[in-house]
Amino acid sequence: MNKLNWLEFEECINNISEKCKNKAFVGVYGFPRGGLCIAVALSHSLNIPLLTKPTNNSLIVDDIYETGCTLEKIRNLKDTETHVWISKAPPEWWNAYKTINNNEWVVFPWEDVRNAKDEEVLYYQSRKGLV
Repeated sequence: MNKLNWLEFEECINNISEKCKNKAFVGVYGFPRGGLCIAVALSHSLNIPLLTKPTNNSLIVDDIYETGCTLEKIRNLKDTETHVWISKAPPEWWNAYKTINNNEWVVFPWEDVRNAKDEEVLYYQSRKGLV
C-alpha cells in the first residue's frame, strides 16, 4: 500500500501549477472525489475558477489514472489539458506527476487509511467487466 501525504500533495500541485501557469484556461475541473481536492488547490494556485463540469479550454484533473474509464469521458474535449497525480500506466494523452506499479493500492491524504482495504475491494468490484 502506498500512503501519500500532504507534502507530496503540495509538490504535485506546485508541479502542475508551474506547467500550467501561462495557459489561458477558462477554469479547472476535478473528477469527484479525489480530483476535486486537486482542482480546488489548483483553482487557488492558478487563480482560475473551479468548474462544475468539464468544458472545452479547461484544465482537467484527477487523483489517479488506473483503468482509464474516468478520463476517457473527457478525451475528446477541445483545448483541454489533463493531469493526474498518480498514473498506473505510462501517460499517453494525459500528464502524470508520478507513475507507479499497476498492482499498488494508493491511499491519498484525504482518505482514511483504516478503510483502504475495503475501498480497494469495492473499487475492483465496480470495475469488473469495464476494462
